[in-house]
Amino acid sequence: MNRGFDSKGTALVLAVALAVAGCASMDERDRRTATGAAVGAAAGAAISSVTGGRAGTGALIGGALGAVAGNVWSRRMEEKQRAIERASAGTGVEVSRTEDNQLRVNVPSDISFDVGRADLKPAMRPMLDQFAAGIGRDMTVRIIGHTDSSGSDAINGPLSLQRAQTVHDYLAARGVPAAQMSVAGRGAREPLADNGSEQGRARNRRVELFLSDRARQPG
Repeated sequence: MNRGFDSKGTALVLAVALAVAGCASMDERDRRTATGAAVGAAAGAAISSVTGGRAGTGALIGGALGAVAGNVWSRRMEEKQRAIERASAGTGVEVSRTEDNQLRVNVPSDISFDVGRADLKPAMRPMLDQFAAGIGRDMTVRIIGHTDSSGSDAINGPLSLQRAQTVHDYLAARGVPAAQMSVAGRGAREPLADNGSEQGRARNRRVELFLSDRARQPG
């Protein structure tokens, strides 16, 4: 009798949580909260069943804990996103969330680097100052430099890496642990626009920063 009740209770909790997570009218934070609830419910039910407890109760407890964890992470990242957006308003910097839950900051050439150079423009510093603020020990930063197709690969590859390294060094000087950062140079291999126009080449000359929370990454 209890097994039937627990099974029904578990199924109900999972169905409700998953349905809420898929609601198109919810904002990003609420969707992540609901998704956390669904995952937590499934884990709680499974643990309770294996250990001889009540699966329905375990699902409820797991769902509540999962909802809290999902919401806390989302709020943390959303606050960082808003802070960077304020610091870079009017500069052309693009701040977005990736499908795999990283915060992506795309810095165009207008405020990052002059053509053929790897020294940081002053206009980029306020945004990087805000990016560096509050980086916890459980966060990682990837910095990727890009160039347009002007020049050879022998020039573009090292130049893109030098640009990423410049950003790395700036963030490190402002307290971001070097061990939590990585750099890469992609040269002209990943264009955002057609290199056939000056406007397109300007978009392709850029630096991208990716911020992720290691505590929320799958093991």
